[in-house]
Amino acid sequence: MPRTAAPPVPAPAPSTARRRTSASVVLRSVLEHGPVARSTIARLTGLSPASVTDYCSRFTELGLIRESETPRRSQGVGRPHVPLDLDESRFVVGGVHVAVPYTTVALLDLRGRVVAVRELRHDTADGAGAGGGACGGADAILARAADALAALLARSPRLHCLGVGFAAGGWVDRDSGTVVEHPLLGWHEVPVRDVLAARTGLPVHVDGHARALVNAERLFGRARGSRSVLHLFVGNVVDSAFATNDEVHHGPRSQAGAIAHLPVPGGTEPCDCGRSGCLQAELSERTLCRRARRAGIVEGVNPMHVVAAAAAGDPVAARLLAERAGAVGRAVRLLLDVLNPETVVVTEIGILHREDCLAALREGVGDDRAAAVIPSSFPGSVLAVAGGSVALDVLYRDPLAASPEAI
Repeated sequence: MPRTAAPPVPAPAPSTARRRTSASVVLRSVLEHGPVARSTIARLTGLSPASVTDYCSRFTELGLIRESETPRRSQGVGRPHVPLDLDESRFVVGGVHVAVPYTTVALLDLRGRVVAVRELRHDTADGAGAGGGACGGADAILARAADALAALLARSPRLHCLGVGFAAGGWVDRDSGTVVEHPLLGWHEVPVRDVLAARTGLPVHVDGHARALVNAERLFGRARGSRSVLHLFVGNVVDSAFATNDEVHHGPRSQAGAIAHLPVPGGTEPCDCGRSGCLQAELSERTLCRRARRAGIVEGVNPMHVVAAAAAGDPVAARLLAERAGAVGRAVRLLLDVLNPETVVVTEIGILHREDCLAALREGVGDDRAAAVIPSSFPGSVLAVAGGSVALDVLYRDPLAASPEAI
């Protein structure tokens, strides 16, 4: 399949771009510092007090922010400051994350917190994970996700959904809203944005899950404020994303971060590409579960069963998890050498649940850079957050577009 670049997107007019950027930094300041006074926002952003007041008035009209109930007294004379905070009572975004065994559907508030969530196991008849072809299975999975999202919203009629974010592994083209290729699902050129928008009637935004989680970390997680962030996602799919100065690198047709077939020295696991020792083949959850079945620890393909066995005292399960975490650390070290980010965030099941796995990861990275490596900020909700953060990133980049009347 030829990998051609998507047509270039026309740049917005300078005045429009400046307005969008200013609106974004004001709302981000409320997110990061709220409750916060308008004068403080002006100081933090470098915008004039009049501009801050104008943007905050617009956000209040849209229902994105509200005045805090308790005014703060200034140090001198005069009226007390009335700080502003996000209004979490009105709006949510929907999140859809499609993994190999199941789809996660969720609602997230404006702070990226999960309000409601459902997991939908994939029926092999849908085509997911069966290797059989895509669009029939994709259509069924996306239809179930849209129905589940509608059901979650119906249970909370006071909440209004600003849009839907979709995330998945594989090759996901943000600009066209398409899953270009996901071999483990059997998806090929699936127009996710068009399908979900038609079924939900809502704006839909699409991206790869590693990039989505970088955005979640910089907005709501421990990587907030880092000048450069690398995210490594190690599940059934292994991929990465890299952000500098608040911008995630996508590359032509969003192909950046595809590391599944990087060679692992000494690796022996056969890969679907025909080679052996590819990074995804060596580190995927399918490989972990296969090794655990071979050792007689678990049956089936759920990696949480390996974690549970280790927690129950099984030394072989603990060893498998620690060995995998150490291998992930060595992969991180290679990426550190190439990209040299300030912060590395790793999403991997052992690291999220066990201190010995985090120690093994950092040992694999090496003492000189171990402190820069942290686990995901969303250990209990990483897939739900991945989907919803695609939509929340769009909101915080262009908050006035949350309402057509505001443009």
